[in-house]
Amino acid sequence: MRTALRGALGLWLVASIFTATGPETAAAQSLPFPKISVTFEETTGPQEVIPALQMAFLVTVLTLAPAMLILLTGFTRIIVVLSLLRQAIGTPELPPNQVLIGMALFLTFFVMAPVSSEVNQQALQPYLQSKISQEEALERAAKPIRQFMFRQTREKDLTLMVRLGNLPRPKDLDTVPTSTLIPAFVISELKTAFQIGFVLFVPFLIIDMVVTSVLLSMGMLFLPPVMISLPLKILLFVMADGWPLVVQALVMGFR
Repeated sequence: MRTALRGALGLWLVASIFTATGPETAAAQSLPFPKISVTFEETTGPQEVIPALQMAFLVTVLTLAPAMLILLTGFTRIIVVLSLLRQAIGTPELPPNQVLIGMALFLTFFVMAPVSSEVNQQALQPYLQSKISQEEALERAAKPIRQFMFRQTREKDLTLMVRLGNLPRPKDLDTVPTSTLIPAFVISELKTAFQIGFVLFVPFLIIDMVVTSVLLSMGMLFLPPVMISLPLKILLFVMADGWPLVVQALVMGFR
C-alpha cells in the first residue's frame, strides 16, 4: 500500500502571496510544491524490519532528549536559582525567559563539559570506530553520568527512593538502579536550588523592609515601596558584582 502525503510549505506560500502584486506576478513567482510520499510494503525478512526499528528508536531518543538534558544534568538547579534571583530582585520579567534559559543552557554545558568529554572518549569514539558494541557503549556512557549524579545526590534522598521502590538495601553504588537514582538526584537538586534561592532573597528582603518602614514613618502611605526599593536593589546587586558571584556559586557547587 502506498500513501501519498501532499502539502505546501507555509513559508513559501506566505512569501509568494505577499510578494505578488497581481495575477501575472503571482503566476510568474509561483514556487514549486514538493511532493512527499511514504511507502508501506510487506517485508520479506526480519532484516528489513531492523532499519525501521532503529529509526523508531532514534525518534524516541530525540523526543526524550529535552527531558534528559533537564533531569540528568545541572540544568534544574541553575534555572531554578536564576528564576528565584529574578523574583528576589523584583523584576519577574527581566531578564527575559529566552535570556535566562540560554544562560542556564550554556552554564549547563560548561558544568557538564568534563562528563561529556569522558563519555565521548570512553563510549562514543570507540563505538564509532566499531571497537565496542552498542550495549557496551551505553554502559560506558552511563557510568560518568551516574558518578556525576551520585556526587550531587544526598544520601537521605537516595534512601527515600529506595524505600519507596521497595528495593533491597544496595550493597554499593553500582547496584543502585538508574531509575531510582534519577528522581533522587532531581529532589536533591531542587532542595539545593531553593537553599541558594533563600540566601539570595535575604538581602533584598531586608531592603524592602527598610524602605517600607522609612516610608511609613515619613507618612508616605500612598507611595508604593517598590518604586524606591527596586532601584536600590538593582544598585546593590550591580555594586556587589552580583552576576559573577551567582555564576561562581553555581559552578563551584557542582565541584
